[in-house]
Order: sequence, then C-alpha cells, then structure tokens
Amino acid sequence: MDINQARTFLEVVHTGSFIAASDRLNVTQTAVSARIRTLEDSLGRRLFIRNKAGARLTPAGERLLRHATAMLQLWERARQQVALPPGSSAGVHLGGEPSLWHPLLADWLVWMRRECPDVALRAEVDNPANLLARVQEGSVDMAVLYNPPHMPNLVNELLVEEKLVLVSSALDGRVAAEDFVHVDWGPNFAASFAASFPELANPSISISLGPLALTYLLTMGGSGYFRQGIVAPFLRAGRLFAIPGAPEFSHSTHVVYGEHADREVLDRVRAGLKHAAAAPVGLERYATIAPRQREDDSA
Repeated sequence: MDINQARTFLEVVHTGSFIAASDRLNVTQTAVSARIRTLEDSLGRRLFIRNKAGARLTPAGERLLRHATAMLQLWERARQQVALPPGSSAGVHLGGEPSLWHPLLADWLVWMRRECPDVALRAEVDNPANLLARVQEGSVDMAVLYNPPHMPNLVNELLVEEKLVLVSSALDGRVAAEDFVHVDWGPNFAASFAASFPELANPSISISLGPLALTYLLTMGGSGYFRQGIVAPFLRAGRLFAIPGAPEFSHSTHVVYGEHADREVLDRVRAGLKHAAAAPVGLERYATIAPRQREDDSA
C-alpha cells in the first residue's frame, strides 16, 4: 500500500462515496476506483460494498482502517519533520474552527512563540468536518473544536467546559424576537434552544460566527446566547446584562489528535492551550471590534 492508496482509502471512508472522495482529492472517479481496486487486489480482500447510497466498509476494510490511518499519520509526521525550517527542533500544525480563534487560539500562538520558540507553528481555520478528517489522515496534528464526535484512532480530550448564557443589551433584560441574534453553536445547542424557545424559531438575525455576532450585538443592541467567558467583561462593565432564570447550555471545547501523535510536542501544545483557556478575557481585547454606540445613536 502506497501513500496515495492509503489517502484515497481514507477519503472514501470519510466521505462514504467514491464521487465525493474524487472531489476532495481533486482526481477523477476513475482514478479513485483504480486505486481502491489495486489495493484490494494486493490484499486479496474486498474493502468496500458499493450501492446507490455510497460506499461502506467490509469487515476487511474495517480491519485495514486502523493501519491505513497510522501509516498516513506517520508519513505526514515524517514529511513535516524533514521540512522543518532552520533553528526548529519540532513542528506542529494546529487547526481550529472559526469561533475559537479569538481569543483562545490567538493567545495560544503568542504563548507558543514565547515559551517554545524552537517549535515551528502552522495554524489554520476550517470547518469541523474537514479538520477531523485531516487529523485522522495526519495532515493536521491537532484540532480544537466544539463538542466533536468520537472517531476511530483519534483521542478526544476535553480542554475547557464552558456555558452558553443568554445576555441582553437592555437593562431590563428584555428578549424580543425582532432583535434576537441567533448564533450557530452547533446541532446540540440548536436542539436545546428550539425546545426552550419555540417562539424564537425564526429569528430575523442569524449569524454563524460568535465573535461577529457579539460585535453586532454590542453595536446595534439586542439579545442572544454567547460563551460565558467571552461576555463576562461586558457584564462587569454594564454593557450587557444577564437574563435571570434563563437556561444555560453546555458548550465544551476539545482538542483532538491522533493516537500516534508525538507526545513530547503534544505535551507542550496542550500546556499552551490550557494556559490560553485559563486566561481571563479583558474588555480591552474587544475594544477595536466592539465599539460603543455613538452618542447620537444612544440618545
């Protein structure tokens, strides 16, 4: 089994489709089929059952999955180590979903450069599904995600347990449908929110990114659910107000990495993430993105 065959095999597993795998790999479906057929011939076992719904693993394919994942992760780690820039003793490629970059992962980058200057850093933003697939194949070392599902051959470690709380810009804690800001905090939140607030099923404002939604709320006013640690400085400053008795929802942040990750580098990265997660968020961190309303607007 060569690297291209292993990568193709895993892509079909992740997407559940030869067609989707060809799109992700930017090759033809014929090329995907040929690689899988060659792999099956070399192993003497059928790896996928194909039907109208897509492709699912056979028992032999299930047994191969762990080995293909380990092989690809080992290859990616070797490739990254060979390509390290001068003066670096190790490298780490970390991904995070968009809402986590400010301030958690931004603080992590600063901590790593100060405390581990010999570690080369590569950071990127992507959606959770892509990041999980890339961690599993080894092209991303670690991913920081909200409530990720458990997947084979990946370690899913809780980084910080946080709550989503309902806040309002109005002193009386008013929650009105016309200025409620709905934030996409994932399917678990969506289900819990819909059960608790059926009257807000069709909000006029929906925003997928938490920091963007908070900026809007602080500028235009309204109410919405936000991470407790992020809104804490605004509550202390009297710019936002908690809604007494409103339900709170769990919103955990996890770090996901492969079972065969480099433990020495992993420990340093985790130390930095825990330091960043424990750091208090100050109001000044949002001074440039969350200005007060102009005096003539608030008069």
